[in-house]
This record gives sequence, structure tokens and C-alpha cells, in this order.
Amino acid sequence: MFNSRTQQNIEAMSLNVVILAAGQGTRMHSEVPKVLHKLGGRPMLAHCIDTARQLDAAQIMVVHGYAGEQVRASINDDEIVWLEQAEQLGTGHAVQQAESQLNKNTDSKTLILYADVPLVQAATLHQLLDSAAACCVLTCVLDSPSGYGRIVRNQQQQVMSIVEEKDADPHQRKIREINTGIISADTQHLLTWLKRLKNNNAQQEYYLTDCIAMAVEENVPVEAVMCAHAPEVSGINNRIQLAQAEAYYQQRERESLMRHGVTLKDPATTYIEGIVEVAADTEIEPSVSLRGAVKLAKNVRIGMNSVIIDSTIAAGTIIHPNSHIENASIGAHCEIGPFARIRAQTELADQVKIGNFVETKKTSIGQASKVNHLSYVGDAQIGAHSNIGAGTICCNYDGANKHQTIIGDNVFIGSDSQLVAPVSIHDGATIGAGSTITEDAPAHKLTLSRSKQATVDHWQRPKKNK
Repeated sequence: MFNSRTQQNIEAMSLNVVILAAGQGTRMHSEVPKVLHKLGGRPMLAHCIDTARQLDAAQIMVVHGYAGEQVRASINDDEIVWLEQAEQLGTGHAVQQAESQLNKNTDSKTLILYADVPLVQAATLHQLLDSAAACCVLTCVLDSPSGYGRIVRNQQQQVMSIVEEKDADPHQRKIREINTGIISADTQHLLTWLKRLKNNNAQQEYYLTDCIAMAVEENVPVEAVMCAHAPEVSGINNRIQLAQAEAYYQQRERESLMRHGVTLKDPATTYIEGIVEVAADTEIEPSVSLRGAVKLAKNVRIGMNSVIIDSTIAAGTIIHPNSHIENASIGAHCEIGPFARIRAQTELADQVKIGNFVETKKTSIGQASKVNHLSYVGDAQIGAHSNIGAGTICCNYDGANKHQTIIGDNVFIGSDSQLVAPVSIHDGATIGAGSTITEDAPAHKLTLSRSKQATVDHWQRPKKNK
């Protein structure tokens, strides 16, 4: 009989998660193992591992087979227990590969997941794990259940068995409640059932689903939890199903952002992949792509056709249309673009302005500095409140090596200047338009080289009329 004490024991039980990822996926017609095909920019297997971690699993085991070394290298996670299924002889046989690990933690529950069912949510799985039954299966009702095992119930609607489609009779094939494959069971019971599995079926495989019938025979309680959202538990076996899963994933991610206060001007054209965090009151215009590890703070504005990859953008920054930002850190209240390209290892302090057709790479720019038009700034350090004129180029590459340009605070670089690195422009210096600077420019002086480089003493920078 179920009571609060039983519930406390369930909550105290540790959890094993076994993820089955051994199949080749021949219907993908690819040299890439099926479980490494990407959904939302990440391998399907990675999604399953993330979900298992949300469940606070004591140990996560991945049963690999085809191209196992490639799978392990792609995931590259030392906390995972990797188990090989040398021969693919069915789902039951796959779970049998975990027996030695499960024997180390028998006073537990074991959850079986599938790497090609990557969209199942932790909240759904908690319904399985919260069950007091010794065995619990996740089911779903489909209009077209073809290809799935069927849930067979008695007149009292109790689960009696799971019949694979190839072994089902015509009456059973009409059943619309399907087995998703995801099962939670007390580990001690599961180990007993695994030892009794036989392969006397049409596929001559060891079916994990046969454990359900064994549980019924032993009067072990079996419960079914029904998933309300079919796409969440849909298996991916070919590229059509992968595309359908991608569409569901994108819609789910977009809706999550909007529920948390993000404005998407045209949600259907916003593309999200990777691990994206967007704060409230951010606005994203049509045809924006957010990829990788992206963090957008409050009140950020992303203009249409922009791409943000592996970057952080602080509060109040505006990204104008058609800008490309990758592996960069953007401060607060900056203004970028349109048509700007911010490349890897760019760090912008607060209130920086990067204008149209400006490219930066491996550069730090101090507070309130400006690079407004048609410039290339690479391998550079720029101080605060400096202005880089239109058409300025940091000549950082000598044909063999890269060199650095150092620009101080309150520097003014005239238009169409070339700064030949390594070179330093000291605080308060002014570079005359059209200059090629090959030597360090002293502080608070005008340096120009339209014919021959010269430094003008006693020169003062013009000031704005009040």
C-alpha cells in the first residue's frame, strides 16, 4: 500500500540512467553514427545526457556500439560510464551490458533512455521516477502507431505486456497506445528480469519490453505514464524525422524565450541552437540566428539577419541588422553595425560603437571608444574614449607572423590610416588622415606621414565650438 513513508523511500533512492546509443542508423545513409547527428546544433546523445543530469543521476551509463570511439570522442565526458555492445542483439541485450555497473548500486532505480529519442523532458521523466510501482513505462497515444510496440492492457486497463509490431496480431496492431521504450524500474527487479530474457521472437532479439510481462507474472506492480506531447518521445531514424524533430525543438525553444519575457518579432524565422540564455525585455528581429553558448542580457536589441555565435552581450546593447558576432564579449550599451563583423576574441567595454563594414579580431576596445566606418582592427588593444577614423587598418600580419597594435586612451586616428604593427599610439595622440604609421606615435602630439613621417611639436587638437 502506498503511503508517505513509501514516497520518502522513493525520493531517497539513488538513480542509475542507462542511455542506449549503440545503433548505426542505416536509414540516415551517413558515415556519422546516428546518435551524433545534430539537433539544435548538438548531438542527439548530448541532449539525453543533459536530461539525465537534470535528474541528479548517481551514475550515467552510455551503451555504445557502432563507431564507439567516434561517439566517445565527440561527447568527451569523463563522468560518463561507457559500455560497449559489440553485437547489436536488441534493447534487452544492450541493457545487459550495464549489469556489472548496476550490481554496484542495486538499492536504486534504473531509468532506460534512448539517444535517438532526444527531446524527452526531465519533467516527463520525473513522472516515471515518482511512481511507487516497481516498474513504470512511458507511453503515448498516436494516430498512426505504425513501427512502435503496442501497450496491451486487460479489461481493468492494467498493463499486461508490450508487443513489438512485428510480433503483434491484427487486433494488437490496432492499438494506438505505443511504447516509447523509456522504462523506469527498481534495479534489483530489473537485474532479475534481464537474466531471464529470451530471443524467441520474429527478430531473434532480446527485447527489454519482455520485462513488463515478467513483472506481471510475478505480480510486481507495473504502471504506465502517458506523455501528452508525442513529438517529445518520437524516435529519430531518418533525416525526415530529424527535420521534424528540429522543427519541434525550434518551436519549443522559441516559446520558452517568449514565456520568459523575450520579444521575437517573427518567431518562425528565429533560429536557436546550442545553449542560449536570453534575459527579459530583449527584442529579436526577424531572421536572427543564435548559435552555441549565447548569453543576452536585458534590453538587448538584435537586428534582422544577424548571427550571434558563442558570445555574451551585456544589457542595453544594440546590434543593428546584418551583423555577425562570434566568440566575443560585448559590454553594456554598445552599438554594433549594421554590417559589422565581430570575430573571435574581441572584447568590447561599455558604450563602444562599432559601425558599418567594420571588422574586429582578437581585439579589446575600451569604454566609449568608436570604430565607426569601413575599418579593420585586428590583434589590437584600444583604450577608452578613442576614435578610429573611417578606412583605418591595423596591418597586423607581415606575411609570416601576427603583431600587435597598441592604441591608448583619447587617441584620434584620422581616416584612411594604416597602422603597421608592432606599433604603439600613446595616450592623447592624433594621427593625421592618410598616414602610414610604422613607428610609435608620442602622446598628445600630431603624427602624420603623408610624404615622410613627422611629429609636429606645439600642435593642439581642434576643439568643438561651444
